[in-house]
Amino acid sequence: MQPTPVILLKEGTDSSQGIPQLVSNINACQVIAEAVRTTLGPRGMDKLMVDARGKATISNDGATILKLLDVVHPAAKTLVDIARSQDAEVGDGTTSVTLLAAEFLRQLKPFVEESLHPQTIIRAFRTATNLAVSKIKEIAVSVKKDDKQEQRQLLEKCAATALNSKLIAGQKEFFSKMVVDAVMSLDELLSLKMIGIKKVQGGALEDSQLVSGVAFKKTFSYAGFEMQPKRYENPKIALLNVELELKAEKDNAEVRVKSVEEYQAIVDAEWNILYDKLEKIYQSGAKVVLSKLPIGDVATQYFADRDLFCAGRVQEEDLKRTMMACGGSIQTSVGALTEDVLGLCEVFEEVQVGGERYNFFKGCPKAKTCTIILRGGAEQFTEETERSLHDAIMIVRRAIKVSWSRRDIRERSGGVFGVFLNPLWSLRVQNGKVNPEEISRVFLTTVGKEKSSRRKGSTLGSNC
Repeated sequence: MQPTPVILLKEGTDSSQGIPQLVSNINACQVIAEAVRTTLGPRGMDKLMVDARGKATISNDGATILKLLDVVHPAAKTLVDIARSQDAEVGDGTTSVTLLAAEFLRQLKPFVEESLHPQTIIRAFRTATNLAVSKIKEIAVSVKKDDKQEQRQLLEKCAATALNSKLIAGQKEFFSKMVVDAVMSLDELLSLKMIGIKKVQGGALEDSQLVSGVAFKKTFSYAGFEMQPKRYENPKIALLNVELELKAEKDNAEVRVKSVEEYQAIVDAEWNILYDKLEKIYQSGAKVVLSKLPIGDVATQYFADRDLFCAGRVQEEDLKRTMMACGGSIQTSVGALTEDVLGLCEVFEEVQVGGERYNFFKGCPKAKTCTIILRGGAEQFTEETERSLHDAIMIVRRAIKVSWSRRDIRERSGGVFGVFLNPLWSLRVQNGKVNPEEISRVFLTTVGKEKSSRRKGSTLGSNC
C-alpha cells in the first residue's frame, strides 16, 4: 500500500533551492545595483521617478530611490533594507552600501558556481570584516572637543563631504556651516526632532536661513487677527487642545422650547461657556495662545481687543516641538492654566518669509532647538534639498556622538561612507567615483585563502 504524501506547503507554492537559486538571487541584486549605480559620486546623475499617483520625485539618494521602487524579489529586497538601515543609522552612504553589497555578490558568483560552501564564504567575510574594523580603529583619531575651532572645522568638512554629491553641491560651503550651527545648537541628546525644516517656494538657495528657536507657518485666521500684536518679549505661551468657537448643532439635535425667553437662555448659555473659556485664558497671563483645534472669529477678536496673539489649527508636530522648547504642557481644558503649564520664550514675532508668514519663537529656555527655512524654486528641488540637508545633519550628529573621525577628509568620494573606506583599501577613484571592484578584491583574497584551506581539510554540511 502506497503511503499518503504529507503536504507541508499550500498548493501553488514555488520551492527552489540549491546553486541555481543562489545564482538567481545574486542576479536579482545586480539589477537593483544597476538602478542606483549612476547616482554615485560627485558626478552622479539624478533620477526622475513618477509613482502611480503621478507625483514626480527627483533624487540621487539611494534610500529614496530604492524606497520608491516596487521591488518584489525577496532577495533583492534585502538591498533595499540595507539602504534603509544605513539611512536610519548613519544618514548617508546609502548608495555606497548598496553597490558594495552587490559588488561583493558579483565577485563571489564564480565561487558559488564552483560549489564552494556558503559557510566558507561567510567565514571569509567575517575575517575580512574584522580586518577592516581593525584598520579603521588604527587610522582613527579622537576629536578634540576642547578645541572648538578644530572640532567645528572637522564637522564642516564632514557636512560638505555629505553634500558633495547632492543637488546643492554648488552651495555646500553655505549649507555646511548652517548644518553645523543647527546641530551645535542642540543639547547633549542631539535629538533630530528638535531640528525643524520648513520649505518656502521662491527665492534663491542662499536666501535660506537658520532660526535659533521654533518656527512654523502662520495658520488660518479670521479678520480680527490683523489687529493682534505681532511681537512680544518674554511672553507666556498657552498650548491648548481646545476648540475656541461656537460649535455647530448636530444633525439629529432637537431642542423644544415654549417661549422666546427659554430660547434666549439656551443661546446665552452657549455664549457664556465660550466667553468663560476666553476669560480664563486671559486671566492666566498668557500673551500667545496656540491651539491644535480651531479658534473662531469671536475668540480671535476677543484676544485682539486684549493685545493677545492666537493661532488655531497648529500642526501637532509644531505644537509638540514648541512645548519641548518653551516648556509647559498641552492642556485639554482651560480650568487649570497655572504658571507651571505655560511656556516661555525670550522673543515671539511674526515675520514675512517670501510669500508666507512665519511665527518665530526665539530664546527657548527648556530645550535647545532650531529651525531651517529652505528657499528654492520648484517643489521637487526644495524636497531634494531637504533630503540632502537631512543626510548632512545625520553625519554631523554621528561625528559628534562617536567622537572620532578620519585624519584627512577627502571630498572626492561619493559619500561619507566611501570617505572612511577610501584609505582602507587604496581605492581607485575614476571620474570622481569610487570603484567598488577594488574593495571587493580584498574580500576575494580572503575567500581564496578559505577555499585553499577547505581543499586541505574537510568541511561539514551540504551545499545549499
